Amino acid sequence: MNHLTTRLGPSVCRVRARGTRAVTEWNARMLAEASDGTRRGTRWGRGALALVPSALAVGVLGAALAQGALAANFSVTGQPFTLTSNGVEGSGFGAIVNTPAVGRPDGTTTTNTAMARVGFASAGLAGLCGIVHQTIAGVPYSLLLTGGQKVTAAPPGTFTTDIDASNLYIQATELQAYGPTTLQNAVLGQSADQVTVAGKPLTGALPGGFGLGSAGGEGGSSITLHGLNATAYDAEMAGALVLPDLKIRVVAGSATAC
Repeated sequence: MNHLTTRLGPSVCRVRARGTRAVTEWNARMLAEASDGTRRGTRWGRGALALVPSALAVGVLGAALAQGALAANFSVTGQPFTLTSNGVEGSGFGAIVNTPAVGRPDGTTTTNTAMARVGFASAGLAGLCGIVHQTIAGVPYSLLLTGGQKVTAAPPGTFTTDIDASNLYIQATELQAYGPTTLQNAVLGQSADQVTVAGKPLTGALPGGFGLGSAGGEGGSSITLHGLNATAYDAEMAGALVLPDLKIRVVAGSATAC
């Protein structure tokens, strides 16, 4: 990890420096054009170009993620996002209900929303599609993050995983499967503080709270989900993530599928 950080650091700094110079030069040209009083249309480019340094930095990190080199945490302040997959096979499975701190756009937090925190010590996914909806100046757009096989609207009857993740955690207000779900060695109603994933309790677990744990000892439970669809506030890959064919795109409008 230190060697990777050493290699990525100069690249990210160069990307940011080039992006900053580009933004400065572009703004100077816009100010010069505006001084003659001529209207030249809506200047969407100013906001878009300001995103270039961040987008390029995301690309650098994306390359490392695609090689399973970095842990990752995806979250959007105060706003849920959608995670879908054609299927998930996980072992060392556990789940609890908690009330995590959710950030608001003004910088404050709230703990008024109950959510399920689901963890897998090891998981295989059949493709991954993440969709984040946001607006800039009242205009909606969507950020799409995809990896592995194409995720279909109607999940297949059978699936083969092509993404490997360890220590995968999802914090969601809703998580559902559209096909058969198989649980093995699961204990429904275990005290939340007794549920462990990869040897650690789940964040936010309270004694006496609802928990779904394992009857087979640490790592003894397993689950198979067909057609995963989650409305999530956080998706954390605390271990290795091998994500083939990673793509990050921004499209106009409110996308509902990748």
